[in-house]
Amino acid sequence: MQFASANPSVVRAITQRVLLNAWLRAARAHRPLPLLVDFDPGDIKGELQDMMGYDVEGDGEDARFVIKQEGARLAATYGNDHVDPAKRTNRYLHDAIGELRYSRVVPSYLACVRHRRPIYSVATVQDADGKEVSYERLLLPFGFGDEVEQIVGSFKAISIEGGFKVQNLMGLQASSVPAILVQAVIDLAVPAAEPAANDVIELD
Repeated sequence: MQFASANPSVVRAITQRVLLNAWLRAARAHRPLPLLVDFDPGDIKGELQDMMGYDVEGDGEDARFVIKQEGARLAATYGNDHVDPAKRTNRYLHDAIGELRYSRVVPSYLACVRHRRPIYSVATVQDADGKEVSYERLLLPFGFGDEVEQIVGSFKAISIEGGFKVQNLMGLQASSVPAILVQAVIDLAVPAAEPAANDVIELD
């Protein structure tokens, strides 16, 4: 599965741009990977319901991802909101979402580990009422040296058709299989005439 090189302006959602800019600032302070302790996106309490945090075990194609934080809205999106919140963390991602769904998403996580750069993807899916929804995923890598040890993920579901049903949107019983529109590794600088957002930090 190919991930095209892109600059930060590929990211659509403003809140995800804020997170990406915070990662880029941290990356300038510590390379090749920023440290999680240096990641300062500001007040993101309202975003936590759409975010995930993972510890990365292993490297390369054998890497596995341990859930350390799971947003409440994401639990509903994947049909896991019936799981006791206390039991949603400290488990492997493949166990949490099942092998079929894991096979769809793991290429993005492995690309994040392999490239040691933010990975951004966009897919479209239909909700239970047939409305088309754009599902945007941003994965940010952190670690010491050149080994990715943590990943912070932001996930946004947006529809130009207005309100939609988030319940089980990406679950096994979802009404459609996600169609991938964008798969990008963010490793290019922002063109001078095309800023991604306020306070853009360019990749050197």
